[in-house]
Amino acid sequence: MVGSAILRALSRGGYRNIVYRTHRELDLTRQAEVERFFEIEQPEYVFLAAARVGGIRANDAFPGDFSYTNLAIQTHVIHAAYKQGAHRLLFLGSSCIYSRHCPQPMKEEHLLTGPLEKTNEPYALAKISGVSQCQSYNRQYGTRFLAAMPTNLYGPEDHYDLSTSHVLPALIRKFHLARLAQQQDWEAVDEDAKVHGPIPEEIKEAIGYRPPAKNTPPPHVRLWGTGSPHREFLYVDDLAVACLFLMNLPDEQFDRCVFSECRDDPSGRASKYAMPLINIGCTKDQTIRDLAQVVADIVGFDGKVSWDTTKPDGTPRKLLDTSRMTGLGWKAKVDLEDGIRMAYEAYLKKIEAERTENQKKNSPQRHRV
Repeated sequence: MVGSAILRALSRGGYRNIVYRTHRELDLTRQAEVERFFEIEQPEYVFLAAARVGGIRANDAFPGDFSYTNLAIQTHVIHAAYKQGAHRLLFLGSSCIYSRHCPQPMKEEHLLTGPLEKTNEPYALAKISGVSQCQSYNRQYGTRFLAAMPTNLYGPEDHYDLSTSHVLPALIRKFHLARLAQQQDWEAVDEDAKVHGPIPEEIKEAIGYRPPAKNTPPPHVRLWGTGSPHREFLYVDDLAVACLFLMNLPDEQFDRCVFSECRDDPSGRASKYAMPLINIGCTKDQTIRDLAQVVADIVGFDGKVSWDTTKPDGTPRKLLDTSRMTGLGWKAKVDLEDGIRMAYEAYLKKIEAERTENQKKNSPQRHRV
């Protein structure tokens, strides 16, 4: 999702000398492949957006995968960028690197000031290691490697598999499936499963998938936790613009972001020991319960919503302090409701594209005589 958004932003900005690879073309967990790629292409500016990501369910089920994959990707790419003399590198992390009970809003200097949220600790530790690696290379080798920590992201090319997705795409899909169930459009439900992944049994039960009798309870949406945690969301194309904004900063301004000001240094000079860290967010958050209502209204579901309080809530609140970014002259533009509408439109378009493609494959061939 993030890589696609950065490519769109580069294209809109008129950049043409763009080098990228899909996961099928280049496995970033394999050091030899990464080093060979950098030796051949020798990129000057590196956007490191690749990562293994997921929601609470995925983090709980695959902690080893989240740890290994992210550590391998960032270790190989950051080291190869240094070896090939990349002018700048932007490493993208996540707001989950901050402690569970971090002061709100969360400032960059709050990193490593408290215990992490247990539900995503392996992922968070991997990303913190990436920040530390950037800091260490800047300190030892004089590189310009900056770590950008965006808040929760959503938008086109998001991941909607309900076994691994983040909260917002999961909400969009759950409410969409429930609306289709209200309409008894089971063919559309099956089409959705083909495009966006299998539907877990608990979701089928909630929406009354293909009810065998007329007295089946009305479809409802079952959500995890209490709905009380606060979350901040950023449209992914806003993040992409922010990434280009940072990469285009004059060297002096970029260096201030990379090295930051050392608050213990009376001279106020930039310190090579400072964490090369900058937050990217929209400065607004809301409860998951309120977010669910917004999604329900946009999707068009007016049925019952239940909350499974036996499931974890995660961190109580994650609101980023983005004063450093706004001080540089950048701020988010896409309103949350507008962004969710655009994300839902992209979700529906993907299903429609798959339907059209299947119709072409299944239609009889017409030959001109």
